[in-house]
Amino acid sequence: MMAAGAALALALWLLPSIGVGGAGPPPIQDGEFTFLLPAGRKQCFYQSAPANASLETEYQVIGGAGLDVDFTLESPQGVLLVSESRKADGVHTVEPTEAGDYKLCFDNSFSTISEKLVFFELIFDSLQDDEEVEGWVEAVEPEEMLDVKMEDIKESIETMRTRLERSIQMLTLLRAFEARDRNLQEGNLERVNFWSAVNVAVLLLVAVLQVCTLKRFFQDKRPVPT
Repeated sequence: MMAAGAALALALWLLPSIGVGGAGPPPIQDGEFTFLLPAGRKQCFYQSAPANASLETEYQVIGGAGLDVDFTLESPQGVLLVSESRKADGVHTVEPTEAGDYKLCFDNSFSTISEKLVFFELIFDSLQDDEEVEGWVEAVEPEEMLDVKMEDIKESIETMRTRLERSIQMLTLLRAFEARDRNLQEGNLERVNFWSAVNVAVLLLVAVLQVCTLKRFFQDKRPVPT
């Protein structure tokens, strides 16, 4: 059931990257995904990438004992680009990229009982189509000359868009950090409550035993003469 849910979420996440016949390839989009990695299992994901772009991969283990996982990243040609063992998080950049499908694998086979909650995000550099830019300029450029050049306006808009996209990515990472810290705090709270209850029970048991022992010391079992 858990594997089916993860597969369905993966299909929905990769859906924008699947082309429709006759419509042409859609643009590569950034994506983020959170999934549950069972103990003793390895999960791999494939993401298509254009040529001569920049791909940034960020991942975090936000739940599970140890908060660690093995991570590998392979190029479309099968070349191992990144290999990490027992890491809680990581950030890796591939530049320039090759056209094809990159393979990301998360391995929890070293753990026999603890499942891991893993978050990862794929960020591509934002490349605008030249034809779209030229069409936009032709649509908004007035016939008379303006004091401000259109190139300056385009540069300002592009800079603002890039900063907004980066802000969204940082907020996503902050949410992942918050989720990991919350899971860690909740786990610590459960352990503290459990051992506190054990300590209270032991203290009560010791107190009862001490009272019973003291009562035995003051009991006079000698026969009373009549």
